[in-house]
Amino acid sequence: MQNLACRAAAKAALVWIALLAANAAPAAAPSSALTVTGAVVTPKTYDLAGLQALPAITQTDSYTSGSGQQTHTYTGASLWGVLGSSGIVVNPAVKNDILDKVVLATGTDGYKVVFAAGELSPDFGNRPDLVAYSELIDGVATPLGADGFARVTAPGDAKGGRYVSNLLDLDLRSSGSTQAGTGGGVTSQFTVTGSVKQVVSFDLAALQALPTVTAVVGGVSYAGVSFWDLLNTSVGIDLNPAVKNDVLGKYVVATGSDGYKSVFSLGELNPGFGNQPDLIAYAADGNPLGSAGFARIVAPNDVKKGRWVSNLVSLEVFSATPVPEPATVATMLLGLAIVAGFTRRRSRHPS
Repeated sequence: MQNLACRAAAKAALVWIALLAANAAPAAAPSSALTVTGAVVTPKTYDLAGLQALPAITQTDSYTSGSGQQTHTYTGASLWGVLGSSGIVVNPAVKNDILDKVVLATGTDGYKVVFAAGELSPDFGNRPDLVAYSELIDGVATPLGADGFARVTAPGDAKGGRYVSNLLDLDLRSSGSTQAGTGGGVTSQFTVTGSVKQVVSFDLAALQALPTVTAVVGGVSYAGVSFWDLLNTSVGIDLNPAVKNDVLGKYVVATGSDGYKSVFSLGELNPGFGNQPDLIAYAADGNPLGSAGFARIVAPNDVKKGRWVSNLVSLEVFSATPVPEPATVATMLLGLAIVAGFTRRRSRHPS
């Protein structure tokens, strides 16, 4: 029995070591093809010729990086168009089901960035992100070189963290939220849960105690709190300092009392990247929101109001790439080693 326990402990330790190895970032390598996977009708693989066969778009982007201010003129295919060419799977019984989906872009070095499908959709956020395959240098369209045959662009971002180079995969997936509504009706509080430092509930008084921000949309003046500041400052986002730009692999799902959901990537909200001025509003033209509840999302730059979740009951922060925390895994390995050692001692000195 002791030998069986010892072998089981050793096997478990090897499994955890394998998990650690699988999550270690490989060395960056130039990409030559990318896959489109997940919630699509037809998964596809694109090489350079495949991308060039799609409608071409040219854009000039400026952003800051570790090397300072950058300005590049890229040509490529629309990121939304690349996804759409595979056919996006949505549930027709769920209103705006596309808004409950995310896109995970992965580079050959394991670097990952999540985009909300709603921020890319022309009907909502309408971000003109590209899967770029060339750059204009001295007036000549030039391959991206060390950045691979293709990379994601994020025009309008303050920094270049969401420009995923050496693009390997675009994975379209549902948010994973299982938060249920409360049967509809006017709400009086919402709760923030998930990958946060503390679970916090907010009612009207709690929101009004925070710094007020305003936005005028369609002639209506909304007052509320910064969506980003509420998550980042008032609640606190749980980030892994060992993961480069870990915040860019996270997203938040807003759920209304009727169960309606919409995703926002933390990258689009973060002032260092997308810097979208979205807010959690509690007043319109100085008055309560009435049938929209005590609080709702307002996304001023969206084309349509599908992501304006009313009667807010929940905000859930998710990581698109959850991995075992190093400290947790180390503790497990230590425990397994102790168990294995104890078992070996028992087998040598049976009572």
